[in-house]
Amino acid sequence: MTDDSMPAALRFMLAARRCELQSLESLAVTCELVTLISQLVHALQKERGYSNMYLGNVQERLLTTLDRLSDESRHSEKQLRDCLEQLDLGGSTDKARLLNRIAFVLYSLDDLPRLRRRVREQRVTSSEAMTGFTRLIGGLLAVVFEAADTALDPELTRALVAMFNFMQGKELAGQERATGVAGFAAGYLDDAQHERMRHLLEGQQRCFDIFREYANSSALAVWEDLLAGDMEAQLRSLRGVAQRTAKNATVDADLGELWFDVCTRRIDAMKQVENLLARDLLQRCRQSIADAGADLDNHRALLKRLVGNAANTQPVLFNVQGTALDGSPQDGIGSQLNRSILDLVHEQTQRLQALGEELKDARSTLSERKRVDQAKNLLMKRYQLSEQAAHEQLLRTAMDSGKRLADIADQVMTHLRKEAASSARG
Repeated sequence: MTDDSMPAALRFMLAARRCELQSLESLAVTCELVTLISQLVHALQKERGYSNMYLGNVQERLLTTLDRLSDESRHSEKQLRDCLEQLDLGGSTDKARLLNRIAFVLYSLDDLPRLRRRVREQRVTSSEAMTGFTRLIGGLLAVVFEAADTALDPELTRALVAMFNFMQGKELAGQERATGVAGFAAGYLDDAQHERMRHLLEGQQRCFDIFREYANSSALAVWEDLLAGDMEAQLRSLRGVAQRTAKNATVDADLGELWFDVCTRRIDAMKQVENLLARDLLQRCRQSIADAGADLDNHRALLKRLVGNAANTQPVLFNVQGTALDGSPQDGIGSQLNRSILDLVHEQTQRLQALGEELKDARSTLSERKRVDQAKNLLMKRYQLSEQAAHEQLLRTAMDSGKRLADIADQVMTHLRKEAASSARG
């Protein structure tokens, strides 16, 4: 018996399972995309840091290394672009957000060669180069965020949340590396750089706390070993040196290379954790697809067997609460079929409800991130701030008040919207 020859109720039940399988198969491509983004972000982070070193201390040996790092970034970029060719461009409204993020990334990648030329020609400041690379990396991380926010499988959503927050923390570590390089190259960090280093360190802590909540045990074990190692102690020592620098308390500019080396070794070690998260994500995705496929086959076989046992019986329809929509047949075979269908409907409904609750829980941290982004955008529009300045204003307010960043974001949005409404009335 084909699916088309089944009663309508059973066909729709199978169609629901097929939709779940198709969603997982689509998500598999997205997960592969996320792993490639991880590789590209890591390459760009190293290129950004070395670009800052080169701009602060023009030397041929630095340029040779910078060229090599740029080649590594180009290789990772090509792999990402190849993967994007496989991406389904159709889908829901949620998918539209993901595709729009990808469009921004592609635009930024197309502009990257120009930034590289300006770095080598010394026609861009260290701060401007850092902004250009950071904007691109931020766009790539936004793709990972949307992938997590549009995933419909709770287990995969949790894995994506862990990976996104670890990647975000690692990116803040990369920004800390670049900021420190610029400061050491000048002999000291100015007040703005000191403040930025403090915010970057606190931001890393928040990201890694969320990572701990959602990550698998193997990735957590590697991360805890890294934190307990000598490299972390050496970095803390160098942070102390950086904190004590000032215009009247300078240090040798060569410390910039030591700082870069220690930060790079730490970030490379962090990449090992990120690789574990990526492998876990892909394994979970493959297993979910295999489980869903097997479940669909078993479901189809069971329904066909049930219908075959009651070939001449029209099954009664039940709604999802188990209430009959018309009278039940009185013959034994028909009643058995109806009870079996009802059990299957109940089982599927309960499973989807449970998945929905798990998904809501897994997306809770993503919801907080959205609220922070919304507040940041309102601040940028209202006070003509840069994204970095708006984010740092939220962070300062949260730290001064001792409140969570998401709660401060809610307060800011409420205040600015009331202010806008009052201005409109006036």
